[in-house]
Amino acid sequence: MHLLMVGGAIAIALLLRYYTIPRTLSWPQRWVATVGALTLPPLLLLTTALAIVLMGPAGRMAGMTVGFGGYGMSVAILMGAGLVFLTLLWGGWRSQQQVQTYPAIQIQNHPARLLDTPLCFAGQVGLWRPQLVVSQGLLETLNGEQLAAVLAHEQAHAYYGDTLWFLVWGWLRRLTPWLPRTAQLWQELLLLRELRADHWAATQVDPLVLAESLLLVVRSPLPPWEKAIAFHDQPHRLEDRINALLATEQGDGQRVKQERDRWLLWGGLLILLPLLLMPLHQ
Repeated sequence: MHLLMVGGAIAIALLLRYYTIPRTLSWPQRWVATVGALTLPPLLLLTTALAIVLMGPAGRMAGMTVGFGGYGMSVAILMGAGLVFLTLLWGGWRSQQQVQTYPAIQIQNHPARLLDTPLCFAGQVGLWRPQLVVSQGLLETLNGEQLAAVLAHEQAHAYYGDTLWFLVWGWLRRLTPWLPRTAQLWQELLLLRELRADHWAATQVDPLVLAESLLLVVRSPLPPWEKAIAFHDQPHRLEDRINALLATEQGDGQRVKQERDRWLLWGGLLILLPLLLMPLHQ
């Protein structure tokens, strides 16, 4: 029976991944749907494994016997997931410690750390208390107005807690690379993360200045720093970000809220379903 539960969770995960998110939706609606499509399958697998481990390898469930096959698989899933998460935490902690070695500066009344490189870089580094890191090359390339636009964008990442959330979502992504569309959904989420930060910044600075700053920064190679939430972006996402900055329509707020509530309700019930089935085990 436990093996049947694992197989059922995998089947549902596959069905969820074949849900196509229409590109005609506004970016806030795409954000909600992309987060749900990326995270629900691995969360369902984790709660299924947890429920099986809590029930144990002995007994019967719904009139069927259980054994060590599904139990052992579930233990392996949870141990592997825990190891991956601890590895990511360790990498994030090391990056945060590295940032502490950089000189502390003030940029337009914003505390930051200075990265001594001629490349243009601005990003949030850390987990629950990220720090802004800017490069010497960025300070020398941008004027005051452009620099204010970049700082507003980075404030958005700190406001939304992107460093911590993307650690968790990146962990779930690493657990299910074998599921279809994992890489595609992750790239979409990275784009939507930047669109959200750009939109937040555009409420405080001129969107045209922000777009101009983005064009200048993207011309510079990106320093090899995987743990940062950087203003710099891949060239293939540049057009989408510029177009979104120039657009005035951001989507119906009420419709976005309804979409989010729908994903939270049905997604939460789906994730909790394996735990709700535990009373059937005897």
